[in-house]
Amino acid sequence: FIGKVKADELGKLYRHDLSSLGVAFDTAAATEGPATARSFIIVTPDGERTMNTYLGACQGLTPADVDPATVENADIVYLEGYLWDPPAAKEAFRKASEIAHKAGGRVAITLSDSFCVDRYRDEFLGLVRNGLVDLVFANEHELKSLYQSSDFDAALAALRAENVLAVITRSENGALALTPDGVVAEPVFPVERVVDATGAGDLFAAGFLHGLTSGREARDCLRLGALAAAEIISHVGARPDVSLKTLAGNNGLL
Repeated sequence: FIGKVKADELGKLYRHDLSSLGVAFDTAAATEGPATARSFIIVTPDGERTMNTYLGACQGLTPADVDPATVENADIVYLEGYLWDPPAAKEAFRKASEIAHKAGGRVAITLSDSFCVDRYRDEFLGLVRNGLVDLVFANEHELKSLYQSSDFDAALAALRAENVLAVITRSENGALALTPDGVVAEPVFPVERVVDATGAGDLFAAGFLHGLTSGREARDCLRLGALAAAEIISHVGARPDVSLKTLAGNNGLL
């Protein structure tokens, strides 16, 4: 993980928790400037959520924080659209993309939020059309915003014309993968009740990327993503309550 936290109590806690999960997190902490980012998440009885987010120190990410060796060793670099606001973070994205491609890796981006797309529509499209990203993750609202269309099928056709691998999540309607061979669709994994939608998109991407880096077909990648998302929405909080590896094995996906 490459990301900026401050050397404060919350930053130390965040670093500790990531490291305890086996994630390498070597980005130097900021010693001055804004505090570590945080987000207050309010969940309604139907499982939907709204987020009140303070980006804080994470907006201080710079190209100097991108370790070339870390990026070179990655199969896929995953860029977070929320961080496309600060100019230095944009340069960090471009640096990571260039290093990854020179090393034979791939670069993915999540559009993060339709409000992000509204602000940076042309720049996000530029990343795709200039070959800086190879894989796009978006939900249907972000997709429509990207092409300024209220028609899902028209926006989907526009994205297909970009000739980029893309994944579109559609909540209870499942997900689609746009591949060179066409469109692959998979339904959701059923859950007893949607408790908290926080993290569903991120967990979906994690499952899909695991499948992709394991050489799986697009349909299996979608199923792994759907399974991970189903686990996370079945309880409060954005960390799995059970082993996703065990869960995938029990569902015949490993």
